[in-house]
Parts: sequence; C-alpha cells; structure tokens
Amino acid sequence: MSGPDVWADLLDSLLLQIIALLSSFRDLLALIGTCRSWRAALSSLPPAFSFNFPPLHLQPDDYDLHPHRNYVKHSLLSNTKWQLVDPARQTSSLRCSAPQNRRVHMRYLGCSYGYLIFSNLEQCLLVDAYSGATVKPPKLKSTGNHDIYCGFLVAPINSSNSRLLFCSRSSMFQWQVGSNSWSEHPLDVERILQVVFFKGEMFAMDLLGRLHRISFVPQLNMQEVAVMWGEDMVVGMSYKQWLVVCGDMLLLVDFSVSIDPFSGFSGTFKVFRLDFTVEPAKWVKVDNLGDNALFLSIDRRNPTFSCMSPERWGGKSNSIYVANPSADCNEPWSVVELGEVVPGTTYSSEPIMAPRPGIHHQQLQSLWVLPSLVYGVG
Repeated sequence: MSGPDVWADLLDSLLLQIIALLSSFRDLLALIGTCRSWRAALSSLPPAFSFNFPPLHLQPDDYDLHPHRNYVKHSLLSNTKWQLVDPARQTSSLRCSAPQNRRVHMRYLGCSYGYLIFSNLEQCLLVDAYSGATVKPPKLKSTGNHDIYCGFLVAPINSSNSRLLFCSRSSMFQWQVGSNSWSEHPLDVERILQVVFFKGEMFAMDLLGRLHRISFVPQLNMQEVAVMWGEDMVVGMSYKQWLVVCGDMLLLVDFSVSIDPFSGFSGTFKVFRLDFTVEPAKWVKVDNLGDNALFLSIDRRNPTFSCMSPERWGGKSNSIYVANPSADCNEPWSVVELGEVVPGTTYSSEPIMAPRPGIHHQQLQSLWVLPSLVYGVG
C-alpha cells in the first residue's frame, strides 16, 4: 500500500489488535488523536472488549477523612477538585474540577462510566471525571428522595439505552437519559452496596452479601440470585466485599480480619469465583489471579476493574490495588499480593475498614476510574 492515507485506511480489525496492545491511557489518547478513522475505531469495539491498561487514580484535592463526621457533610460542588494519575505514567498528572458556577451543596452518590454523580434533595448533576463536562438530569420530585444513598448509570451516557438509577431505602428512581422525567419503582431489598455488569447482565450486591439480578423488561425489577456459600468463605471476620468482573469470571473479593494473640490484628484478601454451571450457583475459592491485577476503591459505589498482564506497564500480577482514602497516606494506593497477609499498620487508621459496612460517605473519595471516552466516542 502507498499514499498519504495509508495509516487512516487500516482495517478496523487490525486497529482493534493495536488497541489491545496499548499499555496506558496516555497511549489511548495518542491513538484516538491520530485521525478520525482511528478515533472511530474505538467506538466499534465489541461489548466484551477489555483494555489491558490500568484505570486512572482519582484523588480529591480537598479531602477530609473523618469517618463519623463525613456522613452528614455535603460538599460545595464548585469547590470539588481532584487529580488524575495514570499508574503507568506516574510522573504526570491532570488536575480537574467540577463546574465553578455550581455553587450548591451536593452529596456524592457514586461513579459510572467515567461520570461522577452528585445530588441533593432535588437537583442532580453528572460530571465527567476527565473533561469536566456535565449532564444535568431533570429535577427529582418524590417524598422519598431524601434518603437516596447511591446512583449509577446502566450504560455509557451516549448510548441509546442509557439510564441513571438512584436507590433509596424503599424505592429505585429511573431516568432515561434525554427524557424529561423520572419514574419511581418499589425496592424491597437491603441497602445496595455495589452494581456490576457481567456478560450483558446487571448484578447488585446488598448489605447482607446477597446477589441480585436487575432487569428492565417488561419493567424495572430486581430478583435475588440463588448462591451457595462455601465453608472457606466464613473464616475470619469478613469486613468488606467487592464484586469484580475479570475476563469471563465474576469475582468476589473478601477482606477479612483475624486476631492473633501474639501479632495482633492481621487482614487478608480472599477471592472467590461464581460458578454458574451448578444449581444453585456457588462461590469457588480462587488461590491465584494468574496474570491479572484487580483495582478496588473503599467506597463500593465506585467501579472496580481488572487488568491483564500488568507487568507491561510496570504493575504487579496476582495483586490487588486499593485506592487509599486518606491524603495523609504515604502512597496514593496500596498493592497487596493475593495470599499475602496485610499488616495491621496498613489499615490501623481505617483505610480499608472505614466507613462502617453499609454506611456511605457523602463526599468524593479516592477511587479508580476509566474516562468516559474509553467506553466509546461515536
């Protein structure tokens, strides 16, 4: 082939192979900035495609870690600022902020598809964590919205089927992106802690560790998934659990604490894979993550991630990366190899054990995020 457009005319199938070799978000920016056809190739990624570079670390600038006082404190949105750091390129960072003209107090409800979600009693706002662009849903009018504790998108914001869901103790509120109103649906489950998307389905985990499947046809509803718990899941005092999608596996990461009369407290991460081939489904212990690394945030309303071949960008396989919630920590995140005992000093100031189970912070905390453009730019 010859001519000035030889690179722009590459087949999408070849471009997708190139994208799969990228080792950092910065590489992705360079690729989509090359030409329109390369940028368009990103939007043609198959639904099951996963990037092999790590998510960005988001650290709020003005962060005040007081586990008890933080629950009742709302943030002035115009003062909310943060820094994004790529673990593969730690020498450079990007400073971002919420819109400066939004001088309203809002509480943080979660992060989905690269958007930070904020709300107060009626108003809500979605802020792109990377660009600062905003989406403003219509006002939410309901007598039960005062106890809304989490929010999440069910698809990228530019998808035709994108919806924003808010959860309260008694209801789930739904906004079809682009519409002018919300709908309210009864919610008869314990407080939802986390939502993940696995093989085209949406799963939620509640305060009691039960797994639920969320569907939208013929209407929005939530149904519990029958799951068997193994004996090795109840060893030690389980303090936090996260759902993580890793390739074709749905994983449960459990952080448990045990007490030794000589060494005191020690924490351990355990990982379990949900086996759907048996009835009921069963959690099966995973002793080694292989060539994978997992990324967790303390606030379980934030997304979790997995990354294959982390050594390509200087990371560590068979390890769990935990975003440290306190700006006072020596490092912005902790790296713990699976099976390795986590020393008590790592969480003595409550980086992993705070907030209490089922209690959500109302301020933005340190988290992992993939910018919205990763999910398609079409």
